[in-house]
Amino acid sequence: MGMSVTISAATAEDAEQIIKLQYLAFQREAELYGNYRIQPLTQSLDSLKAELATDTVLVARLGDEIVGAVRGNVDEEGTGKIAKLCVHPRLQGHGLGARLLRAVEEALAGHDGTTRYRLHTGHKSESNLRLYRKAGYIQVGGRTACDGVRLVILEKEAEEASDFTVSA
Repeated sequence: MGMSVTISAATAEDAEQIIKLQYLAFQREAELYGNYRIQPLTQSLDSLKAELATDTVLVARLGDEIVGAVRGNVDEEGTGKIAKLCVHPRLQGHGLGARLLRAVEEALAGHDGTTRYRLHTGHKSESNLRLYRKAGYIQVGGRTACDGVRLVILEKEAEEASDFTVSA
């Protein structure tokens, strides 16, 4: 490729690229579940802009193009909640998702009192489950989302984050 992918904080100017990437990257999930009403596909640009103002939002850039994104925030109980990890389909399977996951964990660890990380994925999303398990996450529950998709909820203790190594 000639260029390396860099991970950095998103800016308000990145909102349109992030929403387009999110829409593209979550098509496979929508197809897997036969459900195009999943939240990443129905999120509004204004809602994303609000997240950019309040949450930790990281992007992976290849030159000027955003090719990956992830969001997170820490709740009052010290749980770092990670959401909407997505990678451009042409770059999936090359470790970028793992890099983004590690980067958001490190960013959320910077908040005082972060004790654990929590995320969720659809119960049929084997590649996502494989990534999260490799990163040290364990299933702690499940629920059905408002769009009808059965979700698997996974967590890991914050101290375990340092045990997860990302291969380049």
